[in-house]
This record gives sequence, C-alpha cells and structure tokens, in this order.
Amino acid sequence: MPPRLRFRDRFYTPPVARALTSPSAILATGATAAVGVVALGPVGVLTGLLGYAARVALAIPRNERPERIDPFAVNEPWRRFVSEALQSQRRFDDALHGMAAGPLRDRLGEIGERLATGVEECWRIARRAQTLSKARRQVDPGAAHRELAQLQADAGAPWATGPRLEQTAQALRAQIAAAERMDAVIADAIGRLRLIDARLDESVTRAIELSVQADTVGELGGLDADVDGLVTEMEALRQALEETSGRPTPMPPPTSAAGNT
Repeated sequence: MPPRLRFRDRFYTPPVARALTSPSAILATGATAAVGVVALGPVGVLTGLLGYAARVALAIPRNERPERIDPFAVNEPWRRFVSEALQSQRRFDDALHGMAAGPLRDRLGEIGERLATGVEECWRIARRAQTLSKARRQVDPGAAHRELAQLQADAGAPWATGPRLEQTAQALRAQIAAAERMDAVIADAIGRLRLIDARLDESVTRAIELSVQADTVGELGGLDADVDGLVTEMEALRQALEETSGRPTPMPPPTSAAGNT
C-alpha cells in the first residue's frame, strides 16, 4: 500500500492541476454562473464557483484506507515483531496526544505518519515471511540428501548410468540449494526485524524525550532521518522477501528416476 499523503501533497498533483486549468471546467463555471445570475442575481455567481470547487475537490486523490494489522493472523516469530511495532506506535501516539498544539507537535505528527508507514511495512514483511516459511516447510532437503547419497552409492552399478542419472542428481541438488536459500532469507529476516524493532522502539523513546525537552522543530531533524532510514530498510527487506517468494521451487524428481538408463 502506498504511504498516506497529507492534503497538501494530494492537492499539488497533476489531476488537480488539470481540473484547475481545464478549459471545459472554466467554461462550465462561467455558464453555471451566468445561469445563476439570471435566476438569483449576483448571488448566483456563487453557484458557478461552488461547481468549480466541487470539480476540483473530486480530482484530489484519496488516500487508500490503511490496511488492518492483526498480529494474530501470522505465526511466531513474525507475530511478536508485529506486536512490538504496534506497541511502539501506540507509545508514540500517546506522547503526541499529550503535547500542546504548535509547530513542534505538528512536526512530530508528520514523523508519526512516517512511523505508521514503517509499522505497515513490518506487517507486510511478516505476512510475506510467513508465506515463505510455509513454502519452506513443503521442501524436504533431508529426503533429497538421502536420495542423492543413494545415487552416489549406486554409481558403480551397471544400471546406474546414462544422462537421466545426472539429471536426477541435478534436480536433487537444486532442491537442497533452494531450501538453503530460503533458510538463509528467513534467518536474515528474523535478525533484521529484531534489530528494526529495537531501533524503532529507540526512536519512539527519543520522540517521547524530545516531546518534553525540545524547544525548536530543528531539534527533530535527527529523529526524522532515523525514522526515514528505518522505513527505507523495511521496504528493502520486503522487496527481498517478495523476490525470494517469487522464485519457483524445483519439483522433486520421480523416485524411479534413479533406476532409469
């Protein structure tokens, strides 16, 4: 899901610019205003202006609804990472709501929006990682190892010759390599998510501290950069998981292939 945009960012977009400068919109506004003047007098000009404003408002892109995050929809260890990210977000929101209105709170609110994007990324990572974990459970490298060992043991037999023997061995080795790649990606995801959650919690702690100690918006610059860095790292992790999940897993060869000549 794309990050949520502020109204200002959604207003300054090509669709809104086209709606503002469209000749048809301007002509329609003039026509509506003219009819309104005839019917209602000078007040009728407002009819045209309201129609023009409505046309522009309809052109403003809407933010998509935030996806519902449910830690219990995924298994451990992914559930724990999502739960911890949500807890960090709640701590941040509590601190923000306790602040007085002003530029400092507004800037922290913007950082909070970016933090919310990070939590959504954590949720997407958890779901993708669970899909990968499920796929990994369907691959049995132990069986592939045993069958490969049997092929090697039978290598001297008169019937254990020909191109199919080597093709079977290649397929078995491909299964083992696929399992090892998935194991490495899953282990890396666990380690990186654990670190990201810790850094996210650290950033929230800093935000809480700054909410009561900072005097100027400029003091939030380091925090802003840290949260942006975390979100960027999560996006990269999600993309890596998506690429891994998209790779086909080699199908196991028929067990009778070892005896084919």
